[in-house]
Amino acid sequence: MNIIRKLDKREVIELLNKCWMTHDGMWFYHCMQKFGIGVANRLNKEAIASMAPMEVAKIRETLGISKRKLETFEEFKTFFDGARLLRVPDFMNAVFDFPRENILRWEFEPEACFAYKGITRIGAIDQYECGVLYRIECWLRSMEIPYEVDPQITGCLMHSAGYCSGEFCLDFQ
Repeated sequence: MNIIRKLDKREVIELLNKCWMTHDGMWFYHCMQKFGIGVANRLNKEAIASMAPMEVAKIRETLGISKRKLETFEEFKTFFDGARLLRVPDFMNAVFDFPRENILRWEFEPEACFAYKGITRIGAIDQYECGVLYRIECWLRSMEIPYEVDPQITGCLMHSAGYCSGEFCLDFQ
């Protein structure tokens, strides 16, 4: 098909991630409808935690990173920059950067986080537990990178604070 040849890599990445996020959102919605928001949050986090090691391994393989354990901040930045290109397309309205040594900073456009918008649409934002940043935490755990997060994430920061930004402080010993 000629149209496929005309798509650039970013368009393909955007499409695949949108389809995945639509599936993810519909799974969450139907789980919530059948079992309640508490069970949906718990199952969502269990799925994310079990998926993270496999996702990290696939990203590493795609990026050609053969090292099992990332030992320095520079190695992590290389991994995360590649992962961000593959897994954080523009529609997510998220910015991740490294403002100083051992810091991964995140910020979502006010009221534009894709998860915030979707969960608000289904009427569960007041009880939603953020799966987006939990996923980053699970990546860090699966890579055995000690970290602290500020602010602590309980629920949805966009909903509770009116913004969603903060930092992961990574501990490379």
